[in-house]
Amino acid sequence: MKKMRFGMVVMVMLVCLATSAMAQVSIGIGFPSVSIGINLPLLPELVPVPGYPVYYAPRVDGNYFFYDGMYWVYQDDNWYTSSWYNGPWGFVDPQVVPLFILRIPVRYYQQPPVYFSGWQSNAPPRWGQHWGNGWERRRSGWNRWNRSSAPVRAPLPVYQRQYTGDRYPRVEQQQTLRTQSYRYQPRDKVVRRHLQQVRTKTSAPAQRGRQEQPQVRTPAQQNIRRQAPPQHGAPADPRSQSPQRGSEHVQRPAPVHAAPQQPAAQQQPRAQQHQQQPAAPQRQQAPRAQGQEHKDQDRGGGQGSNRGQGQRQDKDEERGRGRNN
Repeated sequence: MKKMRFGMVVMVMLVCLATSAMAQVSIGIGFPSVSIGINLPLLPELVPVPGYPVYYAPRVDGNYFFYDGMYWVYQDDNWYTSSWYNGPWGFVDPQVVPLFILRIPVRYYQQPPVYFSGWQSNAPPRWGQHWGNGWERRRSGWNRWNRSSAPVRAPLPVYQRQYTGDRYPRVEQQQTLRTQSYRYQPRDKVVRRHLQQVRTKTSAPAQRGRQEQPQVRTPAQQNIRRQAPPQHGAPADPRSQSPQRGSEHVQRPAPVHAAPQQPAAQQQPRAQQHQQQPAAPQRQQAPRAQGQEHKDQDRGGGQGSNRGQGQRQDKDEERGRGRNN
């Protein structure tokens, strides 16, 4: 029983390894996660290879190239590639290495391996001899091409010069910065599929993190949400709906009793009211004046009658005295 269980476990592991290997070969370039010992502090100087759509780095201690918008390094009998100058690097299967990378002359390898010795410096390496007849059959005709119709070199990613030292981005940030700053689209189908694979793998964790983060609204956003008008289809305020004819169940708004309006005469300013009021007739003041005059006359008359009576008495006395005499 133990042997059977062990055998089943081994079979499952082999199937998983075979599946992953098939997936890697189907794309041809592994996910950029390999460190190959190259540590560049900044974007290196890249010089065009004459007659080829390729750049090489003469000051880098290694076989360092740039082609079709990607960096390529040949080290320890393996090819690696990256979209950024300092990696991380992805393994490239020999079956899918771009043709123009295979055609680079030997003289542009700054650290040529030992088995390059004796080969022509102006000719490409003898990859068929190194990788065997199987590889030669699958990549038949890799070194035959029209040198007068070489494609145009891809533009250099000069935007990467500002990302040095501690500012060098992580894998997740690299793809975002490349999409924003580098508009070139690779010609090689394998390279395009590789970049699409990297974008998918790097964007999935970021989207998952955004979905898991709760949405927290600030007080200003909450106030805006409260003041926002009702959405289409939501019940509106009954007071804002106009009554429909023929409907018996329409809620009419309560009548609003307006304050009674005052007459026009009362609404005019007080200054105008005083100006418009007619002057009081003088008849009402005349009786008071005449009554006052009668009183004065009575008073004066009384005094005059007394005086007259005194004068008569004096005259009568004088007459009496004359008779006596």
